[in-house]
Amino acid sequence: MPHLSREQRIRAMGMLEAGLGQNLQLKDLRKCDVRILPHPKLPDVLLIPVIGPRETLARYSSEVIVGVQCGNAVLRGAHVFAPGIVSAPKFMKVGDVVSVFSDIDGKCTRGAMEFQGNKVFVGNGIAEMKRSSIFWSDEPLKGIGIRMTKPVCLSPCFDKNLPSVVVGHVLAPVPGERILDMCAAPGGKTTHIAALMHDQNLPSVVVGHVLAPVPGERILDMCAAPGGKTTHIAALMHDQGEVIAMDKIANKLERIKQNAALLQLKCIKAYCFNGTKALATDATGNSTDGPPFSPESFDRILLDAPCSGLGQRPNMAFTWSLKEVLSYQPLQRKLFAVAVKLLKPGGVLVYSTCTITLAENEEQVAWALQTFPCLRLQPQEPHLGGEGMMGACLSRDQLKQLQRFDPACVPAEGFRFNPEEEESSQRTESDFIQQANKDTIGFFIAKFVKVP
Repeated sequence: MPHLSREQRIRAMGMLEAGLGQNLQLKDLRKCDVRILPHPKLPDVLLIPVIGPRETLARYSSEVIVGVQCGNAVLRGAHVFAPGIVSAPKFMKVGDVVSVFSDIDGKCTRGAMEFQGNKVFVGNGIAEMKRSSIFWSDEPLKGIGIRMTKPVCLSPCFDKNLPSVVVGHVLAPVPGERILDMCAAPGGKTTHIAALMHDQNLPSVVVGHVLAPVPGERILDMCAAPGGKTTHIAALMHDQGEVIAMDKIANKLERIKQNAALLQLKCIKAYCFNGTKALATDATGNSTDGPPFSPESFDRILLDAPCSGLGQRPNMAFTWSLKEVLSYQPLQRKLFAVAVKLLKPGGVLVYSTCTITLAENEEQVAWALQTFPCLRLQPQEPHLGGEGMMGACLSRDQLKQLQRFDPACVPAEGFRFNPEEEESSQRTESDFIQQANKDTIGFFIAKFVKVP
């Protein structure tokens, strides 16, 4: 599945900008003179900078309260879907302009008409449902309840205002940028972008390139759900070879299968299976069918391990205990040990997490190098993040071979943009790209090779 040529990418950018022209948020972006940009080091990526937070937005007396997860989604560019609404004004009707707040402590009573608790403003919008339809309906709630017109963060919502174009899937990280992964669908078929959209963070795209799959190889995505990395790996392989996707949760596996079918990727095989049991211990294993698999049966393995998720952004509420955070390290090591045994000599193993803790990242690398003498740490390409963090007894050279995306290292101003300010108007494309490489979720990547 080849990447788009330079000419195709330029055409795709133009069509995408035209198709999003009716998007209210994109119109605001255009006022800021912000354009969709190709990433200089990732040939299959386009960037749409996210502007915000916009702290000068007006706040209206009519307030809608949403749950914290809904509030997080709004900051990522989503509208407010009806099930996420917890409180609404007594006489709210269709067409009313309202301010939307997120209940970050989960204290608001469903159906309340007002809320004075701890809340965070996420933007303004227009009601598409009246209050009674949200709280008194006998039918299951669905559809958009509030269409966001002035969100705190300008992040275009990719809904139906999209063109048709040769494209694999659309990737959208937050809060610093949106990414469009422009791998062409097999056969060069023209497809509506909305049908091929998949939210993805910049580091998650980098992982696929660091793994560097080659057409014809056999690849294992060990903890694959929701499947964005799986489909990206298959795209990088031009849909030639075999990509095995595993996850132990059945409904998540169905999403992977649906995405693969939507993208017309035939090299992906998805199995509902516990990764800690993926290594065959007797004659039941085989190298061609599903799990468990024979030892040394994969050319490359991606272990995007279950983790505490402390790097996820935005996240307005986090209530896990230290005990819960530390509980992931043993599971990650079980999965890692299986991955090493499944990897062929000379094969590549990439370990990644979306967390920022030393215990789940650098300490795991130090443990792996001590436990498995056959592993060698490898430099990564591309290397857009920072180096590893000290504290796990790794050498400076080893830390340089690790890749850590840390939101704490990003300047606090983010992508704030005021077209009336001279300093803002003078920001260049390279400034936005540099910011996009840093203003990501928290993420960690380590690359190993198994020596014969």
